[in-house]
Amino acid sequence: MLSSSTTIRIADFGCSFGPNPFIAMQHVVQSLKDKLLQVTNSTNNIPEFQIFFNDHVINDFSTLFQSLPIGRSYYAFGVPRTFHGRLFPSRPIHFAHSSCAIHWLSKIPKELLDEKSPAWNRGSIHYIGTSNVEVVNAYVAQFEKDMEMLLNARAEEIVEGGMMVLVTPFASYTRLMNFFGSSLMDLVNEGKLDESLVDSFNFPMYFPSPEDMTKVVEKNGFFSIEIMELTYAKSKLVDEADAKTFMINLRAVLEGLIINHFGSEIAKEACARTILKSEEISTWMKANYEKSCQLFVALKRK
Repeated sequence: MLSSSTTIRIADFGCSFGPNPFIAMQHVVQSLKDKLLQVTNSTNNIPEFQIFFNDHVINDFSTLFQSLPIGRSYYAFGVPRTFHGRLFPSRPIHFAHSSCAIHWLSKIPKELLDEKSPAWNRGSIHYIGTSNVEVVNAYVAQFEKDMEMLLNARAEEIVEGGMMVLVTPFASYTRLMNFFGSSLMDLVNEGKLDESLVDSFNFPMYFPSPEDMTKVVEKNGFFSIEIMELTYAKSKLVDEADAKTFMINLRAVLEGLIINHFGSEIAKEACARTILKSEEISTWMKANYEKSCQLFVALKRK
């Protein structure tokens, strides 16, 4: 695939606006160059590289492109739209990459929005930690639908023999989100927030297990699983100060969702209260920081 192409096209799905995508893409480009040298044993005719940075239309593409590395060895393009559907014509992509993106669902499962449904998620804001199996099933079903759309789209866009690498959070550290839920319930117990608002709020994220990924890939049939493993990033986020910093960063990811549902004042207070739980969070992190918190999947287009 590499030796027969004059241009290698790479897609980064869910790129956000930097700098992480630039670091990842530089690794990808360098790895492909190294592989090409192994195959051809020659530095002649090194192909050109095109990278397509994809995210939702509301992503800050201006900041992304203003931050592009000056010495990059690729041509950069922006592709605004959800990655759950088609983004490219047939077969232009050689390598696809997505980090910390596929766990975002395309929408909240409809069952969670119906107060009369057995999947009404009373007193909780996510499936993690709930005892209601109907809630979990609703999340799983939505994840499977989304992944079927994603895999079908990529199957049309990735060349035969092309690769797709997916890195996504695993359920270990995601329990930290429940600290935001406990802060919201604190406000309910103090009479500052209507409990029904909490019941009707759910984070639109599902964190797949290896079994989940194996099921959707095998059902889809267009890709083979080359590598699948649970990993953890060695971290120093194990004391109180670092726990506080970690939760501030997590707040940056989640606060917009909370504002949209509860309004800015409630969101501000709930997030501030969550950060004040840093001692409790630190204790939890010390007990869990070496547990697997990432799922790495390498797929090959059949």
